[in-house]
Amino acid sequence: MTQAQLVDALYTEMAEFSFLTKYIFGAGIEEIDVNAWNDVEVQYSNGTAKKLDEHFDSPDHAVNVVRRMLHVSGMVLDNASPAVLGQLSKNIRISALKTPLVDEDVGVSASIRIVNPQNMQKADFIGGGTATEPMLDFLTECLRYGISTCVAGATSSGKTTLAGWLLTTIPKNKRIFTIENGSRELALVRQENGKVVNSVIHTLTRFSENEKQNIDQDTLLDLALRFNPEVICVGEMRGSEAYAAQEAARTGHTVLTTIHSNSCEATWRRMVTLCKRKYDMSDSTLIDLVTEAFPIVVFAKQLENKQRRLMEIMECEILPDGTRNYRSLFQYQITENRVVDGKFIINGSHCAVQGISQSLQKRFLENGMPKETLNRILSSGGDAA
Repeated sequence: MTQAQLVDALYTEMAEFSFLTKYIFGAGIEEIDVNAWNDVEVQYSNGTAKKLDEHFDSPDHAVNVVRRMLHVSGMVLDNASPAVLGQLSKNIRISALKTPLVDEDVGVSASIRIVNPQNMQKADFIGGGTATEPMLDFLTECLRYGISTCVAGATSSGKTTLAGWLLTTIPKNKRIFTIENGSRELALVRQENGKVVNSVIHTLTRFSENEKQNIDQDTLLDLALRFNPEVICVGEMRGSEAYAAQEAARTGHTVLTTIHSNSCEATWRRMVTLCKRKYDMSDSTLIDLVTEAFPIVVFAKQLENKQRRLMEIMECEILPDGTRNYRSLFQYQITENRVVDGKFIINGSHCAVQGISQSLQKRFLENGMPKETLNRILSSGGDAA
């Protein structure tokens, strides 16, 4: 090493986070997975993953570096607390495990999630094959004209990235209230010439072992309604806040949220399960409530080749007799899926399946959508049956 390289290496080892520093604060990196002291993998924002040649010097070295990261948020990784969740900053989350939960020769296993507020544009989604322009335009109009929407999918499917972009399409004069759990993933405040030009309130939950000082998403949702919001974003529905979210959506607020689910239809059933954590109501009553609250569900998925796709956009139509009809509006249909030299070759295309229901058309018009805009949506999605 040159003297400058040596000084830099010593500094990162003593005051920062060893060789991980350049990846934690690097551009285009989404996650760092420490499987063991000698096995580190980096996942990039474009969906690719790479095993690093670099690794820690020993199991103890790995534990010490992860402890240093957790120390920033006041968390301690030791024998009494071998599983820890912490934060390095407002947008970097750390999950760590040490012995006896992992083997001695592993040292530590950690997942470092780096949430960089995305400046994604519509062209990025279209160019990357995530969705088509008619699909994105439809979701934008839903949010603009008061149709609450839920984006579903597994971890790393691109739910938050899509939700974040959709929120940037909201007109500047509409008031947005965001609720996120533990760490900030959204950055919606816009400035022009040093002046804030839109109306956004970002909030975060605060965990405390003292129940009276614990501020969860449910509490923040109750507070949100007192701030006169026009759009409420619940970063992720994972507990009893699902009930409050559907109540807000059914009382005139536009709600955008994400949820872990494995299909569009399964999303409404998952909401029912979460709502029951607050009130033990019948499944049939709750399914009526959540389908009325969230007529549109989007299912996002990361394919085996790490590419992200909107697999389906579905509407739940409420018929005059109260029964539900699930209408698939758009789908991604896979035409090829094979493995060549250890690499996945997956091809497919998005297609419009059927148009929106008469009842959703009526809601759009009642909420102020011009007839011309509605006709454009109908022409891009097929005629409503």
